[in-house]
Amino acid sequence: PHGGGGPGMGPIGVKAHLAPFMPNHPSEALDGATKAGGDSPFGVVSAAPYGSALILPISFGYIAMMGSEGLTNASKRAILNANYMAKRLEDHYPVLFRGKNGTCAHEFIIDLRPIKDSCGIEAEDVAKRLMDYGYHAPTMSWPVTGTLMIEPTESESKQELDRFCNAMIAIREEIRDIENGAMDKGNNPLKHAPHPAAVVLGEQWDRPYTREQAAFPAEWTRASKFWPTNARIDNVYGDRNLVTTHAAVEASVEETA
Repeated sequence: PHGGGGPGMGPIGVKAHLAPFMPNHPSEALDGATKAGGDSPFGVVSAAPYGSALILPISFGYIAMMGSEGLTNASKRAILNANYMAKRLEDHYPVLFRGKNGTCAHEFIIDLRPIKDSCGIEAEDVAKRLMDYGYHAPTMSWPVTGTLMIEPTESESKQELDRFCNAMIAIREEIRDIENGAMDKGNNPLKHAPHPAAVVLGEQWDRPYTREQAAFPAEWTRASKFWPTNARIDNVYGDRNLVTTHAAVEASVEETA
């Protein structure tokens, strides 16, 4: 079930040849820690040099409040929820790495690579389209590229599990329209997702699907709509280039002169 912070607590070991690329921290000189980053470290990347101290109390508090029986029941429910969702989605998406009985543990992986081969829709397109349905996407392309790893945990109700499954099934039908040629491969709700209010309510709309299909693809989005703040961005460009929103350096110099 819940991890209490994931792999964010504990030491990170590296080999000697990677030491020059490590960050440093001012506390090294105070507590006698082994100097990291070599003679020319690139600086500080975290305010807490030894990880977040809150992760351990959160995990301890969860364990202490749940107790042995509670943790057992939470684990059972997390496994049950994952298998229920995998069963609902198996007719729409391939489910990877099932056990000999066709079951999974507390998470499962759906394979979107065959869809990319059939019509060019990728895992990122499905992840972005989920935002229009009101969901933050599950883990994408890990541990397998071109997949979504879904982990419902023990906390969600059956109603919420069904709503997410319904969203994924509806997206599969949108993909089927692309596969069948009813929707253009490059100009469709998935390739343009997500759809923020500024785009949907803009004066111009030149897309081959309706504004309603873009912003309200499911009935529940009318009752409680989550509006993404931005449309599609170039993730790869953003990863490779530093993009800032402050004024040019020259402007700052003039203001302080």
